[in-house]
Amino acid sequence: MKITVLGSGGWGTALALLLHENGHEVTLWSAFAAESDVLQAIRENPYLPGISLPDQLVCTADMAAVRTSDLVILATPSFAVRETARAMKPLLVPGTPVVVVSKGIERETLQHFSDVVRDELGVGAAVAALSGPSHAEEVARKIPTACVAVSDDSAVAELVQDIFMNERFRVYTSSDVVGVELGAALKNVIAIAAGAAEGIGCGDNTIAALITRGLGEIATLAVALGGQRETLAGLAGLGDLIVTCTSRHSRNRRAGVLIGKGFPHREVMEQIGGVVEGYYAAGAAYALATKAGVEMPICGEIYRVLYEDKDPTHVLKDLMTRSKKSEQHDYATENWIKP
Repeated sequence: MKITVLGSGGWGTALALLLHENGHEVTLWSAFAAESDVLQAIRENPYLPGISLPDQLVCTADMAAVRTSDLVILATPSFAVRETARAMKPLLVPGTPVVVVSKGIERETLQHFSDVVRDELGVGAAVAALSGPSHAEEVARKIPTACVAVSDDSAVAELVQDIFMNERFRVYTSSDVVGVELGAALKNVIAIAAGAAEGIGCGDNTIAALITRGLGEIATLAVALGGQRETLAGLAGLGDLIVTCTSRHSRNRRAGVLIGKGFPHREVMEQIGGVVEGYYAAGAAYALATKAGVEMPICGEIYRVLYEDKDPTHVLKDLMTRSKKSEQHDYATENWIKP
């Protein structure tokens, strides 16, 4: 099968390597000709040091490769998803499946990325998303990984499952697009919170509490938006949340650590050296929760740190001294914006 991967960051490159390993004819596209030339010349992506790109893997900055593709992977940063889908449309043969592996929510429209792609490609587009606990650094090094392919068309989800699966990359299917994509986006916000707690000097107890209560917030919002709570107990929810909150590979966690240590968040975004998706997701989470009337205390506090310059050292006390709740408390019963 001919496959074009749009986006030559670490994640796009790791998936291109996986698909090449599975016997597919893969083209890796970059938005920048200079970047593509470097990949073509040195056969290594700086985001994945020590991982060689096979000679058969084509690197290009010409999106025309989409014309002859049997399947397209969209792996750009979140801010470029819509413009890339729009540029792809006139090149894409109708009916060609598109798999979105970017994780996030478009802040302007509050749409999940599979919906953004459908918006641009038109009615009837075959769109799926791939999500789960899957750091590019480990996938590229062939470390066993499990993900979930989600689509409202079961045949498309099963096609993605077949194309990606091998003995070290396992794929499950799902039809809960809202639950999977919301979990994929908002775990980055909780990861910033977990990192900030570490930066302040907290321990494992605190991180575990943030992961658990953060998962509850995400699940309740997912249900309010039409998703399924049980999805968030799976790979795209709990699985991705654990790895993003605890792994040394996580840019969102590293950003949170620096914020907790007192570095201004704008400076942190520059220091990390890559896109910190949780920054964008925090704004989207705030807007979605406000619209749905769902209480999200952790996400709300991270929003205030990132967008209102709240001192992160005050966040922990404000979360710990909230009014008493049952653990099964329904987040949707209160206006979460209130202090």
